[in-house]
Amino acid sequence: MTKKWSMTEKDGYCLIINEGGAALSISAANKDAIIEVDGYAFKDLNRNGILDAYEDWRLPVEKRVADLAKRLSIAEIAGLMLYSHHQLLSLGNGFASLIKAPDKKQDSREHAWDLSENQMSFLKDDNLRHVLIALVDDAYTAAKWNNNAQAFVEGIGHGIPVNTSSDPRHGIAASGEFDMGAGSKISKWPQHIGLAATFCPELVEEFGNIAAKEYRAMGIATALSPQIDLATEPRWNRFNGTFGPGSRLAADMARAYCDGFQNSEGDSEINDGWGYDSVNAMAKHWPGGGSGESGRDAHFGYGMYAVYPGDNFEEHLIPFTEGAFKLKGKTGAASAVMPYYTISYGIDKSGENVGNSYSSYIIEDLLRKEYGYDGVVCTDWHITHDITDMSSVMSGKCWGVENLSVTDRHYRVLMAGADQFGGNNDAGPVIAAYERGAAEHGEAFMRERMEKSAIRLLRNIFRVGLFENPYLDTEASRELVGCEEYTQKGYQAQLRSVVMLKNKNNLLPLKEKLKVYIPRRYTAPGYNWFGMPIPAADEIPVDTAVVGKYFEVVDSPDRADCAFAFIVTPDNPGYTKENGYQPISLQYKSYTASAARTASIAAPGDDRSYKDKTVTTCTEKHLDMVLETRKAMGEKPVVVFVKTINPAVFTEFEGAADAIVLDFCVQPEALMDIVSGKTEPTGLLPFILPKDMEAVERHNEDIPFDIEPYRDSCGNSYDFAFGLNWSGVINDERTKRYSKG
Repeated sequence: MTKKWSMTEKDGYCLIINEGGAALSISAANKDAIIEVDGYAFKDLNRNGILDAYEDWRLPVEKRVADLAKRLSIAEIAGLMLYSHHQLLSLGNGFASLIKAPDKKQDSREHAWDLSENQMSFLKDDNLRHVLIALVDDAYTAAKWNNNAQAFVEGIGHGIPVNTSSDPRHGIAASGEFDMGAGSKISKWPQHIGLAATFCPELVEEFGNIAAKEYRAMGIATALSPQIDLATEPRWNRFNGTFGPGSRLAADMARAYCDGFQNSEGDSEINDGWGYDSVNAMAKHWPGGGSGESGRDAHFGYGMYAVYPGDNFEEHLIPFTEGAFKLKGKTGAASAVMPYYTISYGIDKSGENVGNSYSSYIIEDLLRKEYGYDGVVCTDWHITHDITDMSSVMSGKCWGVENLSVTDRHYRVLMAGADQFGGNNDAGPVIAAYERGAAEHGEAFMRERMEKSAIRLLRNIFRVGLFENPYLDTEASRELVGCEEYTQKGYQAQLRSVVMLKNKNNLLPLKEKLKVYIPRRYTAPGYNWFGMPIPAADEIPVDTAVVGKYFEVVDSPDRADCAFAFIVTPDNPGYTKENGYQPISLQYKSYTASAARTASIAAPGDDRSYKDKTVTTCTEKHLDMVLETRKAMGEKPVVVFVKTINPAVFTEFEGAADAIVLDFCVQPEALMDIVSGKTEPTGLLPFILPKDMEAVERHNEDIPFDIEPYRDSCGNSYDFAFGLNWSGVINDERTKRYSKG
């Protein structure tokens, strides 16, 4: 038989090229595990000297998956069902103590790309194969860690490769547990809500395509995104991670995002649109977490309930059922789904109120049966852990099943139809759940249940080519991630996300080298996502060197032709240990919730109401700064730039601004390109800016457009899809297509 393959040794691994067949890679230390059949090379992953069906790259994925699932022990399947807690490919980072699980061994790594003792333990002893990486020093580090991890698991059991995943990485900065991977060298794009402000699904698909290539160059084959919760509640602290409250827009954006991430073309395609440029998209959070009661978030015990006072549950499914599950590309549907922590209050037809991953109605009846979804369902992180502090993001989140044992929580999730446990490195509770089910239903029944999940999980590893070619050229990765072409594409998207809300007397664009005054900004002390104290900040809120490239920056209002005031939308948690439930305010001044509900909707026996309570946000002084700047500038113009995390109440400062520009976490250069006239603004409001807090309190958390919008002094209503360009109010195909949704 003529030999139809050749091998080249690379940096620590070997690349095998089969003529007209699959490219393989294997660690140099294991190259003797290559076997030849019919003249072609194959990897003998389980070292039995035989070409098994799952090792034969010529066979259809479904046949290979079925073969391997049958071979796996219960312990191996339990390992597949684990999704690690956050791993840092970085040394000595400040996040380490915050996200570190109770690991067994001290971190003794010499380099950030080395496997830690704990990683080797959960990969070998617990058979874990799905690893979530958070902070990464750079693409080279990620690629080198990937190669080390793949080499380590190659000789274990059936040789199942590591499927590495990531939360969103393409934002400007890390601001929470769910996007802490941002900030390293990679192309920079607007956050989800900024992408929504472009009202352009084609741009989102291009983002997905580029982001997927960068992910794969870092060894990442699964994205814990897109976040497609219908954000009908403007106070929610994850609002900016969504595509907004418009169900049609959110569905189109979700579809485009998943198509961009999952589709491979040309030489990169293996089969059915899947291939070496594909990244599994995990759409989240089923069935939608955007209607949290009073805006409180379910990462915390005080925010465990999603409510539906407008009886609008079905609309919250649309981004999934009409978007992520109905792709235009050949991959068909997002390959994975993550339910949210929330108890979807009053929705489960059994009458139970439990976290979504525990609900057979939410997962098995609705997602699996009614909508026919057969991809992976992965719980959100730490839902089987015990609750230690309802106000801490680090606590367990077993909402509604607090009285169950850890084993019984795992069993309950399995019986509800989920496949995987987020944030769990320990196979013990999964094996115990299997044993509990086997005692109740018999081993054959429980084996079949476990294999069903194994098939779904393995399918996502096979389809992206990890069984064949999991190794990376580290230098090529370094050059591709954050390359000039991708960086420029991201920057252009940032420009397209910027929304001009106000332009009194056509102030903008400003003339070049105008003299600009930038007042200092004071932010009161507060707490970050992890509950750590943030000290007060008194600062110039923008890099003046960047502004200086466009305008002459001066140090007093007297010398200035114009002032630039940079503010951030208000933020407060909705609960404190000292004062219990609090209002979440979208206004800058102290707010008293006189219009709030007298009693909460969810758990009516529990006093969760905040009526007549008063809160002050840490950004209250931002408002004072704008008003003082207005006074100091006299008749000279003031431009207000609003870093928009949530929809805010603009009535407090709009009259003091001659122009208002919304910044969805873009680079300052993008803002200057807009106001200087280098680029014309094209962004549209992807939500409603409320008239006042009473309008917010009156609205139903599950209804997208029942909030009265603010009308400014120029007569414009800050409604969904509103935006200005140099000619005035934008009316184009986007506004026609997506009016009110």
